Amino acid sequence: MLNIILAVVAVIVVTIGLVWLVDKFVPSKLKPVLIIALWVLIGFLGYQTFMSVYKPIQFNKIKEKRYAAVIERLIDIRDAQLAHREVTGVFAPNFENLVKFIDTAQYTITQRRDSTVIDEELTKRYGGVETTKEITIIDTLGHVSVKDSLFKTSTRYKTMMNIPGLDGKKFEMQAGSLDQDDVKIPVFEASVKKAVLLADQDQDLVAQENEVISVDGVNGDAIRVGSMTEVKTNGNWPKTYGDSE
Repeated sequence: MLNIILAVVAVIVVTIGLVWLVDKFVPSKLKPVLIIALWVLIGFLGYQTFMSVYKPIQFNKIKEKRYAAVIERLIDIRDAQLAHREVTGVFAPNFENLVKFIDTAQYTITQRRDSTVIDEELTKRYGGVETTKEITIIDTLGHVSVKDSLFKTSTRYKTMMNIPGLDGKKFEMQAGSLDQDDVKIPVFEASVKKAVLLADQDQDLVAQENEVISVDGVNGDAIRVGSMTEVKTNGNWPKTYGDSE
């Protein structure tokens, strides 16, 4: 973009030089037409220079606002999925199941305590000499609603699958497992393509945004949380947008 701005500025300078030359050397009869044409060209090039700076600034403002709204919902989706895994051992395969889970599921509140008991087997082995062993006892203290724990009185979880500002469009979400050392580990991923989120914006700027690789940017062509190819539940956005962990 800097090269374009410099080129336009150079053309404006050359054009202003031409206006001076016309005024200096061209016959009086031709001067008005040529000077007007050159000033129109200068105005057009000045407008192009302004827009080459203004459009990316406006694009970034719109992008950041939309990204922030999307990331808020992806964080809710991640929190709900982590609760689903904690209670059921797996991630929910779709939003319908996830919402039903939040509506009905409960966390079990437990307490672990150590205790000493007689080890009957060793006691017999040692001819009746009382032998003890340490054990851990898990007591169930009660239950608490997943919905109350995550969302309190809010019902936003019922619409967390909807992409903000895009009526009828939903996040893509998958769930499954990966094999690691012969152990199946649950994974999930929720995402939206940048091109979908920025469909009404300048497509050249969207194409540039899809190529972003930066510590303070959302890298890649989508905003996503989790992964179907790695065991992780973090998002691909920087902390300036919210907790990515």
